[in-house]
Amino acid sequence: MGDQMQFIVEKLNQEPFRKNYNLISFDSLEPLQLLQLLSDVLGEIDPKHAVDIREELPEQTAKRMLNLLGILKYKPPGTVADLSAFRQGLVTGSKAVIHPVLHWLLQRSNELKTRAYLARFLVKLEVPAEFLQDDTVADFNKQYEELMEAFKNLHKEHEQLKISGLSTAEIRRDISAMEEEKDQLAKRVERLKKRVETVQNHQRMLEIAGQLRLEREREESLAQQKQEQKSQLFHVEQRLQRAQVQLKEMQQVVADSKPESLMKKLEEEINFNSYLVTEKIPREMESKKTSVHFLQKVVAEPAMTQADLSALESERDEVNAEMNQLIEKRMIKYEPADSEFSMYRQQASIISRKKEAKAEELQAAKEEMSSLERQVEQKSSQAHEGSEVLTEDEFKQYVSKLRSKNTFYKKKRQEIAEITAEYGILQRTQELLRQRHEALQQQLQQVEEKKGISGYSYTQEELERVSAVKSEMDEVKGQTLDNMSEMVKKLNAMVAEKKASLAPVIKELRQLRQSCQELTQECDEKKIQYDSCAAGLETNRSALEQEVKGLLEECAQEESNYRYINCMKRSLEIQLQRAKEELKACLSPEPQERRRAVREQYTRIILEQENLGKKLREKQKVVRESHGPNMKQMKMWQDFEQLMKCKRQCFLKQQNQAAIGQIIQEGGKDRLVL
Repeated sequence: MGDQMQFIVEKLNQEPFRKNYNLISFDSLEPLQLLQLLSDVLGEIDPKHAVDIREELPEQTAKRMLNLLGILKYKPPGTVADLSAFRQGLVTGSKAVIHPVLHWLLQRSNELKTRAYLARFLVKLEVPAEFLQDDTVADFNKQYEELMEAFKNLHKEHEQLKISGLSTAEIRRDISAMEEEKDQLAKRVERLKKRVETVQNHQRMLEIAGQLRLEREREESLAQQKQEQKSQLFHVEQRLQRAQVQLKEMQQVVADSKPESLMKKLEEEINFNSYLVTEKIPREMESKKTSVHFLQKVVAEPAMTQADLSALESERDEVNAEMNQLIEKRMIKYEPADSEFSMYRQQASIISRKKEAKAEELQAAKEEMSSLERQVEQKSSQAHEGSEVLTEDEFKQYVSKLRSKNTFYKKKRQEIAEITAEYGILQRTQELLRQRHEALQQQLQQVEEKKGISGYSYTQEELERVSAVKSEMDEVKGQTLDNMSEMVKKLNAMVAEKKASLAPVIKELRQLRQSCQELTQECDEKKIQYDSCAAGLETNRSALEQEVKGLLEECAQEESNYRYINCMKRSLEIQLQRAKEELKACLSPEPQERRRAVREQYTRIILEQENLGKKLREKQKVVRESHGPNMKQMKMWQDFEQLMKCKRQCFLKQQNQAAIGQIIQEGGKDRLVL
């Protein structure tokens, strides 16, 4: 909190606010002054909000500030209840609400100015649907949206130009360098023309050279077109081959998509999930519970010293040694009996470990995929919203920083309280001493008046003070004069020494200046020669670069052709090997080898399916033949069931009537008895 206030005060004391606050004056601001300060900061970000809050109602002020903070993407901390408290605190000018807002605004003022500027043009006006039914309003709304998109594109181009780093100075330097190069080339062309003019039939030779250059350019363009067409043909062939491979794969997938394969995949997935639910996850939960229980016990125990740690380490070493002894005894005791099953146990443990490892790898891959999907969703939401979201590590760092700042603030606050108390004590002591001094002065004056020498003590003090000051001034003057005389002597000696030492250097300097002028002229001449040579080498270098680039492209294309042909060769060799093995298996006299052949397998499967189809057709025939009698029998059983239900109901009614008659007869007998 203290660092936050310090940052706010520093920013407010700088341009363009110039508030001249300190921590105490800023902390003692009234709620109305805080609201005005917040309005000034918002007005610096968006000039429309530079308003005196005394000229508007509190509700209007809060609404205006909340709208701008919403446009600037400020997110107050907390839940919905905290949001209502935030609105209330903004209306009342609470420090707990306004200080974080000021810190957030001053921390990123440049970014928020850009956001506020864009909001003036990109916050869309919501037009009701019933108004959009009017053609004129709909056209204006469409134009408004098109202009908004055009503004977005122009702003992006402007930002890209700013980031690209192109400056007018660099462009001017490039233009001046190009002009110098152009002048050098013009001079070179003039020199070549003068040389050529001395040759006989130079016009005819120039025309032939021009035609030769044109033909070479045409040959290069045709070679480039040929190369482009070859590359296009190669790409088209590759695309065709990929499409054919994809078609074959899709056909295989369609051919293999049987219910048995789907059921097999589902069974594998169910087995894996059941393994996770029944074995892996309960075991992990149990281990996590034990670790949590152990950590809770560690947290509940008091803080350990170095002696306790050394004792625990020694106890751990003893327990490990005892465990090793027990394991050795057990191995010696049970080795003969378990010798037959040790190999199987070892294999089972290895398989179980492999199973657990693969399950963990699969689970980790699924978790990684889900985390990546969440990250993609997070990044996309951030890109859409444009809000800043802290990561977990950043949030932890922020919390630890807040805690350290809180402790530092409490410590400094305690020191301030102690200093304030000590200041009060010292102030009281000063007041008491001053009172005692005044009383003693009054007593001394009374004594002087009684003796008839009033003012003697004051005069004596003044004389002593003046004499002391005079003596000090005399001493200072004497010391100053001595120092000045010594300094003048030293300076004269130093000047003489420097003159004597610099005389030969000055002579050498004159000679060096003459040689420097000669070397400068020679350097200018060499520079002109260098520039002309560099221009020629640059043209040769550009031509060589183009040639090397073409050769590299050709090399890359030939390398891709080689790799493609090599892959096709490998695939054809594999297919040829499979065909040879199949032919060998088909022509083999051994029945076992024939059974391995794919042809025999498919023939056997076809026979099995034909037999199964025959059985199913026979079963279908039997069902069709017995369908009519079975339906009659079912109808008879339904009628029989209905008849039995009717008999049961009649029987129940008869029993009820008999019971009622018996009750009536018993009641009549009782009356007769009475």
